[in-house]
Amino acid sequence: MTPDKPGKPAPAKDPRRETGRAGEDLATAYLREQGYRIVERNWRCRMGEIDIVAKDGPVLVIVEVRSKRSAVFGSGLESVSGRKLAKLTGLAEMYLVLEKVRNVPVRLDVVSIVFDGEKPPKLEHVKNITG
Repeated sequence: MTPDKPGKPAPAKDPRRETGRAGEDLATAYLREQGYRIVERNWRCRMGEIDIVAKDGPVLVIVEVRSKRSAVFGSGLESVSGRKLAKLTGLAEMYLVLEKVRNVPVRLDVVSIVFDGEKPPKLEHVKNITG
């Protein structure tokens, strides 16, 4: 029971959402350790969401975080299809317009994290997935 709504059960936790949030937290910490400055997390517009916007020196980096509970069906990197890449490119362009960012080099990265039971999470970072 939730204290603010007596008589109603607490909403069920969504394991996929929890995995995604844990992955984004881990990716953010990793990027900071690598010297990136985190500009935004979970930036949203009508087209969708950018997981992390960061600065790597002068470069604005749009980061897609792919989190999985197992590598049985491949890594998170393998799940970034051409369609997803096109969407990320569109989101990056929308970010630049809406946030009035000009004359800055932009790069798209993917951080894949696999949480596999008791093992430490496996993190892979691929820079510049478009080139």
